[in-house]
This record gives sequence, C-alpha cells and structure tokens, in this order.
Amino acid sequence: MKYNFDAPIDRSNNFSAKYDERKKKFGREDIIPLWIADMDFMTAQPIIDAILQRGKQGIFGYVSRPDSYFEAVCNWQKRRNNWEIHENLVGFNVGVVPALCTAIKEFSEENDKILFLTPVYSEFFDSVEKWNRKVLTSSLNEENHYYTVDFQDFEAKLKQGPKIFILCNPHNPVGRVWTKEELVKMGELCLKYNVMVISDEIHSDLMLWGNKHIPFASISEDFSNNTITCTSATKTFNLAGLQASTTIFPNEEIKKRFEDFWQRMDITRNNCFSLVAMEAAYNYGEEWLEQLLPYIEGNMLYVKDFCDKNIPQIKTFLPESTYLMWLDCTKLNLEGDALVNFMINEAGLGLGDGRAFGANKGYMRLNVACPRVTLEKAMENLKQAVDRFIG
Repeated sequence: MKYNFDAPIDRSNNFSAKYDERKKKFGREDIIPLWIADMDFMTAQPIIDAILQRGKQGIFGYVSRPDSYFEAVCNWQKRRNNWEIHENLVGFNVGVVPALCTAIKEFSEENDKILFLTPVYSEFFDSVEKWNRKVLTSSLNEENHYYTVDFQDFEAKLKQGPKIFILCNPHNPVGRVWTKEELVKMGELCLKYNVMVISDEIHSDLMLWGNKHIPFASISEDFSNNTITCTSATKTFNLAGLQASTTIFPNEEIKKRFEDFWQRMDITRNNCFSLVAMEAAYNYGEEWLEQLLPYIEGNMLYVKDFCDKNIPQIKTFLPESTYLMWLDCTKLNLEGDALVNFMINEAGLGLGDGRAFGANKGYMRLNVACPRVTLEKAMENLKQAVDRFIG
C-alpha cells in the first residue's frame, strides 16, 4: 500500500513525551518539539492491524512468547544484513538502554572504566555513571562536517584498561555508518586489549542513501565471541512506547548471566501488544520502511538546502543513517545555555542540546522524522530568529 508521510498527525491525545513534556523540558509548551527520537508518523498498517486484532480479543493476561517471535528477528537480520544468528542466543529485553545498563552491571565492576566515542547518545553517560563506573571517552575527529575515529586516541584510551567498549553502530548523533575497515580496526584493538564490546545497533535499519549496515558481531567469529548486540524494531517502526528490544549474545553462559538479572525481578515477558507488534514489524513491515527512508532523505536535504541558502551561520551534517541531524551552530557565538535559550525562546524550537551528547559548545540535534510542513515551519522560525539576532 502507499503511505502518506506528509499527513499531519495530531498527537495532542497521544500521551506523547515529545509533546506532553515540553513544559517540563523547555519551560514552555508553544514550541515545535524536534528532540526525542521518535517519529510523527503512523506505523506500518500490518502492525496496526496486528495490535487491533489482539485488542479485539478482549483478554490481556500473561503472554507466552512463541518460537515465531525470535524466528522473525533472526529472519530479519538474515534478510536485511546477511547475518545468521542462532535463536538460542537471542533474548528479550524491555529496551536497548536497559540492556546496556544490564551488560555494564553484570560484566564490569564498580569504578571500572567504560569507553565510548563522543559525541554520542546521552544515555551512554547515564548508563555508565548510574552503576558507579567511570566514563572514558575518545573524541571523534571532525573535518568538513564529517566525523571519523581518531584511532591513535582510541588505542591510547584502550591502554587505560576499560572493561567495556560501547559502540554506537550506526552512530547517534553524527549519523555515521561505520565502514567495514573502521569496524575491523575497532574490533581488533578491543581484542588486543581484552575489552568486551557492547554494540548498540538500534538505528541500524534506518540506512540512508543506499548505505548498508554491518552488524559488528557478524564480521568474524572472534568479534562475535566478544560482543553483545542490542537492537530493536521500536526505533525503525516508531514503536518505542511498546518497550521491547532484542539482545544477541556471544554464548549461552553470557546470556544466562545477563538474563538472570531480569529473572530476579521477574521481568521476562513481552506485553501482549509488543508481542504481536514486533513480529508483525519484522515479518510485514518492509514495505512501509522502504517508503519511509526516501521521505527521511528528502527531509534531510530540505533542511540542508534551507540552511545553506538562508541560514549560513548554521552548518548541517548530512547523516548516512538515522533520522537525526547534527547542527553546527558555533558561528552564532552563543555559549552554554544561551544557545538552548535562543532555540527555545527566539526560534520556538525544542532541539537536543549538544552538550548532553558530550559535544563542545554550539551543537544541537534535530529530529527530521515529521511531516515536511512541520520542518518548513521550524526552519522559517529559525531563519527569522537568526535574522533578528544578527541584525
């Protein structure tokens, strides 16, 4: 079927964090929210149908996860990424961040160092610090608005003895799709220094411009044996509120140790709607996804073209993946809270503060997963605000 991503969606009665938490996060409600990473699009019709059909049954007791659930996950990875995984090494979790937190807790000790590349998804910092581990970062190189790994610094940080390296693959917020050569070099260095890898691959289905995702653990048997992979259909199909993710383990011993943590809290089951939604997404969602990706690309190009022509003080990073766009606002010469306040109070925009991602001053993250008319309004607001500011 043909999907219409231009159709405005009213989320006023949707209990949406993106909209309902504007006052709490930004201090006012009359802003365009382009921050949290969910989409202002209805999901694929087969997913809606599966949820509605389940709702009509009218009984919502404890659910038993069928074999077909993880079969759908494995088939998706084989079909999309040419990665064959064993179903007995696949596990359920309520989300990728809870999975990251669990891996950090179970496979490191207090005061151990945990390494990742910055700027990066802000929850990496929280996931480490909440368990009393030490954040260790290696800054990405940025040249001509393109980021690469500083392997000299990366190896220097590995020499400091981190217990775990958290890889963001593809990378949020800068949108890099790591090449095989980059992944191999990271993986070989982690093996050299005996550092476990946790690969966050939640954005891996959102490949733009023909880029292809390479699951880190798929590269070699050695990498597979040293990697816990965290992924989910929730980012791909806008299902974050259903709270379900998949964790792929190197062996049954590590899987048992990880899942024992959740067994002790008796959190092991899907809810009845995520059960059918995840399976429907992986089995029947590709038609929707293949229509979504060109729309996201169009939105990215719209923002880049608009800024190039109308707001040259703001430079855009055209991502290779994700629906998140990294903005370099340093030429506005607004430091710290001043840039955030400018976006909120002058432009009427709620964006992601680059400092939360470990970036230097002057960066913001923009979510373009919304109807074009929303972006048109947002960009016009931003242009007018900058024009007033520079006089």
